[in-house]
Amino acid sequence: MPSIVSIRNLTKTYKSGFGALQSVNLEIEEGEILALLGPNGAGKTTLISAICGIVQPTSGSVSVGGHDVVRDFRAARDLIGLVPQEITLEPFEKVFNAVSFSRGLFGKAPDPAYVERVLRQLSLWDKRDSKIVALSGGMKRRVLIAKALAHAPRVLFLDEPSAGVDVELRKDMWSVVADLKAQGVTIILTTHYIEEAEAIADRVGVINKGEILLVEDKAALMRRMGQKQLQVDLAEPLLVVPEALANYALELGPEGRSVIFTYDTKSERTGIVTLLTDLRSAGLQMTDLSTRQSSLEDIFVGLLKEEL
Repeated sequence: MPSIVSIRNLTKTYKSGFGALQSVNLEIEEGEILALLGPNGAGKTTLISAICGIVQPTSGSVSVGGHDVVRDFRAARDLIGLVPQEITLEPFEKVFNAVSFSRGLFGKAPDPAYVERVLRQLSLWDKRDSKIVALSGGMKRRVLIAKALAHAPRVLFLDEPSAGVDVELRKDMWSVVADLKAQGVTIILTTHYIEEAEAIADRVGVINKGEILLVEDKAALMRRMGQKQLQVDLAEPLLVVPEALANYALELGPEGRSVIFTYDTKSERTGIVTLLTDLRSAGLQMTDLSTRQSSLEDIFVGLLKEEL
């Protein structure tokens, strides 16, 4: 797939000397969903702001749809929709008018039919005549997305789209994102909800201290860095792991009622068979077995620990 956003050697250093971005290189493919993960202060919002032309880069370049965001700002920005973290809406404006106004800001002719399609897609049509102040937090978040889509952008940035949204509305938001992708919209989202990235992203990028640590296909990343854990429940609790089992690097579960064995799923031999044999030889009676696959959150936390 061709890149619709191309970022090359992008840096941003503020007057205070703080380096928010450190030579970031990133290619974002047309029609994909890229989830950008990172702790607070990692540079996620600065990166989005630089792409959208809100923050002036110190050096490097960004192009959107082939248009440089500095030299050809208007053409680049016309391709971008941005949903910020903060809910910045005129509280006493009606929903339909607010979305129509955003369309006009990009020099687009009035198109009530298009605005209606956007509002229906976001389940906002029945709220079209409601004042924004009367909406719930989740509905306000949808209005922000509708305003960002008002000029039919090809790239949509969602900066913490689920912040302050309950679980049910969060899943509805995932459905909206999937629908947008089906229409060919490229979506870049930052999120603290790692299950959100695991549920909807095609690729995952991890940023920390202004540097991109990795960008990889989500499924490939989880295969490459994922591990499994075998939990063996015991008939009698342990105070310590027997010396005879020291080579397995077992962890004790809560109250010593289980032992946990971490193994690499890619290895030819996991060691499980010999472990179970040695558990019996050590006089331990097993009552149950269960396995757990490492999640994207486990991988993310592990990457950040490596950076410390």
